[in-house]
Amino acid sequence: MRFTIERLRTLILAAGVLLVIALGVFLGVGKFRNRFNKKDIPHALGLNIQEEANGFVYTHDVRGHTLYRIRASKQLQLKKEGKIFLQLHDVSIELFAEDGSRVDKIEGGEFEYNPGVGIAKAMGPVEITLMKPTVAPAIAPKAAAGSAIGSKQMPGKLASAAQTAASGEIHVKTSGLIFNRESGEASTENRVEFSLQQGNGSAVGAKYVARDGVLVLDRDVELNVQRGAQPLKMFARHAEFKRDDQACSLQAATVRYGNDAASAENAKIYFRDDGSAERLDAAGGFSLTTLAGGRIAAPRATLSFDEHNEPLHGRLDGGTTIDSDAKGRKVHGSAPSMELAFARKGVMRSAHLERDVQLASDETNGAEKSHREWASPVLDIAFREAGKGKIEPASMHGSGGVVVAASTQKGSGPAAPERLTADDVTGEFGTHGALSAFTGRGHTTITQTTAAGVQQSTSGDVVVAHLATVQGASGKSSAQGGLQISSATVDGHVVLTQQPAPKNGVVQAAVKATASHADYGDGGAWLHLSGSPRVSDGGLEIAADKLDVSQETGDAMAKGNVKGTWAGDSKRSSSGTSTVGFGAQGPVHVVAQEAELKRSNGAATFRGSVRLWQEGNSIAAPMVSLDRGKQSLAAQTSSAKTPVQVVLVSAMAVLPGEQTKPKQAEPSVIRVSGGDLKYSGSERRAVMKACLAGSVVANTADAKTTSNEVELLLLPAGDHARAGGAGGQIDRMTSRGHVEVSSAGRRGVGEQLVYSNETGEFVLTGTAEAPPRLIDPAHGTVTGQALIFNSRNDSVRVDGEGQKTTTMTKAPK
Repeated sequence: MRFTIERLRTLILAAGVLLVIALGVFLGVGKFRNRFNKKDIPHALGLNIQEEANGFVYTHDVRGHTLYRIRASKQLQLKKEGKIFLQLHDVSIELFAEDGSRVDKIEGGEFEYNPGVGIAKAMGPVEITLMKPTVAPAIAPKAAAGSAIGSKQMPGKLASAAQTAASGEIHVKTSGLIFNRESGEASTENRVEFSLQQGNGSAVGAKYVARDGVLVLDRDVELNVQRGAQPLKMFARHAEFKRDDQACSLQAATVRYGNDAASAENAKIYFRDDGSAERLDAAGGFSLTTLAGGRIAAPRATLSFDEHNEPLHGRLDGGTTIDSDAKGRKVHGSAPSMELAFARKGVMRSAHLERDVQLASDETNGAEKSHREWASPVLDIAFREAGKGKIEPASMHGSGGVVVAASTQKGSGPAAPERLTADDVTGEFGTHGALSAFTGRGHTTITQTTAAGVQQSTSGDVVVAHLATVQGASGKSSAQGGLQISSATVDGHVVLTQQPAPKNGVVQAAVKATASHADYGDGGAWLHLSGSPRVSDGGLEIAADKLDVSQETGDAMAKGNVKGTWAGDSKRSSSGTSTVGFGAQGPVHVVAQEAELKRSNGAATFRGSVRLWQEGNSIAAPMVSLDRGKQSLAAQTSSAKTPVQVVLVSAMAVLPGEQTKPKQAEPSVIRVSGGDLKYSGSERRAVMKACLAGSVVANTADAKTTSNEVELLLLPAGDHARAGGAGGQIDRMTSRGHVEVSSAGRRGVGEQLVYSNETGEFVLTGTAEAPPRLIDPAHGTVTGQALIFNSRNDSVRVDGEGQKTTTMTKAPK
């Protein structure tokens, strides 16, 4: 809502002009009383009368100065009911100040004076010409220097001076004017009309009591003046002026300036000795309304003014309300009190509201509806000039605990609520009064609910945000509905929380990120965290040098020294997914250069020198992906120089009735390297393929195997783990395609090699065209349908066509 101080000031100025006019009317009568109340008119007229045609002129001089002059065309003395009356016809009374600085004139067709009771009455219309106090009359023979024209001046200058003086004249018309010499009261019950260069006015019934210095305009007070390009109209039910108090009281006063209006049920204006307004006190209801739909109201109001009638300070008390309804935006505000401060030329500089300030607005922009609310114990608003005599808000500052709430609804869709809380909030306004930025300090929190039902909040010590704006058809910018942030920074104890909506009644895991600094970028779509940032999603927690979190989807991107921990277990997590492990128990740890988290499917992808481990099991690769929804893991290589490397630690199984040997007491370590790795947690199955690495290499304590592919089947974690040993156990390892195995100086070649942890045997097979071969430096080459190597007793068994051949060969020690 825009307004100018003219809306407030014109009430005082209009009242001041009106009082000067009305006071002048009776001031002339007062002068008449002061000069004649000690002498009887017939006796006075009997002195120094000089006849001019059929009339006479009486002049009263004191020390060479003319004080007044009476002209009349005829004088009659009447006797009526035994009483003597004097009548003067075609009367003209001119009254001069002692220094000649002003002159007033009273003219009437007939005056009647009753000397017995001391009452003078105008029998018909009366015209009074009053000179405003600051203008000296051109006809005054001894006016004050610089204010009047002397008798020896040139005629042209006299004419110019007369024109200047005439511009300062006030003309009054009335009838039924009665003056009581004894009480000093002059009054009329008839209409009083007055005019001056700036305008005109009227009132019905007037009274002036000279003894008490009280002027009363009884009813229907009206004033029309021109201020600049705008007409001003003032109406009042009743007006009084007290000379001793230098105060004017107005009842039911209304000032209309252009299409705006200010009103007060009871207003009292205090004046200085020079006539300028000093203070306005309004009670019983004060309001200011504008054509643009704005209204400010309060039960009580006070305004103070400087010597140029420009406002200095104002205060509204008893429950101030602010309302506006324009261009699709409705605003309502309230506060127990409001203080106003003004700059030069009466331009409003600031407003101070306190004690439970409440502001609310509703706006419609096409199919979009928005609602905003502001609440704070204290609110300060600073204004700036907006051109054409108008002002607009420049900034606003709330303190003592600020709450800003907003909601936006597009069409028939759900409302998207937003909320800002802080100890201290400062808002900055762009052109046309659109909120463009705000700063929250101390326990600042922004909470939002997206159209998808995601509840998210951002908090920190200091939040500096710039809001999105839209360009209207008129080219004017305005803030979008709600608190839509285009960019922002958050400093100190930054916390981001996102809580998805429940799915099928199941509560989803929340995303939480922390840092010491955050930047909103990309139109507020992403939150960039730095300063030891950390994000947790369900049981997955990631730390990095920099962290980016999507405001819309909850996806996260981590860069630089990425460290992650998946602290889940085999139970279902709160997000509805099972924990992704790698054949062991306890948390899964990972380090990398970059990481990407997908909220929609629970996937986490790590890139750049990735190392993932769970207890003794580990993976090293250029890229590792965890899919918590599918309970799977994948690792990929980018070249033969950087193969995927897997380390599995497994306890060796003990056959029933078999005595544990020292070799079996230690965990078995299997190292596999190759191109791509895929692992299914539900199947506990891992498959390594050669791809860019060229081959898959598997190393155990007893053998080394190369092949095109290796498949590992793991037993459930904990079922076969040894106390204090490995957390998981390999059930079976199968190598396929161009298999070559070497152990204890022997080398086997075939198409498939199967290792069983339960028996400790390696079974090598081939095809009909290329059966497996075992090359032993001591015994030569052995072939058969299957070659079986026992890692526990170092024996080799060969299965042939239809018969078994067993060759016991001790490996050299």
